[in-house]
Amino acid sequence: MHDTKTIPGGPSRERREQDAVARLIGRLEVRQAQLAVVGLGYVGLPLAAAACHAGFGVMGFDVDASKISKLKLGQSPVGTVPNEAVAAIIADGRFSPIGEPSELANADVIIICVPTPLDHHRNPDLSFIEGTGRMLAKVLRPGQLVVLESTTYPGTTQEVLRPLLEQSGLSVGADFLLAYSPEREDPGNKSFGSSTIPRVVGADDPLSRTAAELLYGAIVSRVVPVSSTRAAEAVKLTENIFRLVNIALVNELKVILGKMDIDIWEVIEGAKSKPFGFMPFYPGPGLGGHCIPIDPFYLTWKAREFDTPTRFIELAGEVNAAVPRQVVTALAEALSRHRRKSLNGARVLLVGLAYKKNVDDMRESPSLTIMKLLAEQGAAVDYHDPHIPIIPVTRDHPDLAGVEGVALTSAVLARYDAALICTDHDAIDYQALVNCVPLVADSRNATRAVTERRERIVMV
Repeated sequence: MHDTKTIPGGPSRERREQDAVARLIGRLEVRQAQLAVVGLGYVGLPLAAAACHAGFGVMGFDVDASKISKLKLGQSPVGTVPNEAVAAIIADGRFSPIGEPSELANADVIIICVPTPLDHHRNPDLSFIEGTGRMLAKVLRPGQLVVLESTTYPGTTQEVLRPLLEQSGLSVGADFLLAYSPEREDPGNKSFGSSTIPRVVGADDPLSRTAAELLYGAIVSRVVPVSSTRAAEAVKLTENIFRLVNIALVNELKVILGKMDIDIWEVIEGAKSKPFGFMPFYPGPGLGGHCIPIDPFYLTWKAREFDTPTRFIELAGEVNAAVPRQVVTALAEALSRHRRKSLNGARVLLVGLAYKKNVDDMRESPSLTIMKLLAEQGAAVDYHDPHIPIIPVTRDHPDLAGVEGVALTSAVLARYDAALICTDHDAIDYQALVNCVPLVADSRNATRAVTERRERIVMV
């Protein structure tokens, strides 16, 4: 309970806190609110840049001191945000990288963009959200808006984050505001960026919803309000479950149609000519990125609380998890059939490590799993990725950290018995690859424009 006694000659504490919330709403309306983004990765940094361009002052907080140091020098730690973009928002005074939590008390709005991975038992790992909540409880003051953007299961904002924030002694809806808006970043997408992707906003009290709508309405092209934080959390999971299931479907179709000697890529091209009732999804070497391989299983975990099975999600997960091994098996069969050579002892070049084309994002990339599977079968494996010259430290494959890629010169390519295309980067000369390597296994249809020596190409 807050002390509502009046200070001699002044308003009660309750009135002062109501005034603080009202001032926040007013500052959001005229874009004079000071923002802070917690977590400056593939989600947080693009958001911070978009907020700066919308006219807000933004503090960027990260626990990684090396990120803060780079940002202060105008260098971006994220490949999808160029150095020039960071240098520009620092030069105009709108962006301030910070590493001291106490400075977050100066923000009117704090937006949380921290990771939400799965643990090794495929259960939600909310340690980053929990740690951030505890940190903010120490600096939270009346009149602030806190927004969670990290993808998570329905109920996280209310059941996990809110109690941590209220350890400050402040109450949601009265002293500070709380909302959820799921991030919708698509690294490398040149058609849609942080400011042009519509934003779903959910809150559990009217003032919080109003403040969140004002915030995102000033940054993005369109705001879609929903009734609660739980509904907003469910929106993001539904989007990614939809993708998970459909990608699993085309990965299964690839195997079935391949046995019938039917090209899945040709079939999809034909099917997508229908102007209604069909949306194209494409097969690949497995699932990557921080969203699709992880987010659906947050709902699977939460559904157990309600004794409700999630058969589609779990089956789709099984289908997609099997794809890297299927790709390796298909490569082994192609080597035996076309080169009379075993995978054991073969020299294989992996082309592309990023989980998607034209980015340096390796989160959950299936390429690393494929690299290990090939090595387990006795192949000597190198890789080339124009966006990833050296493999960084990753949670699931720390032993691969520091491995350097090779150049795609004719002399280098001549060493290999086979190349396996895992990521279809635009910067790669696929005709040159096919000219120099006797067998090219393509899991992305990257060689579709290759006209010479197509007999060397196999789809896997």
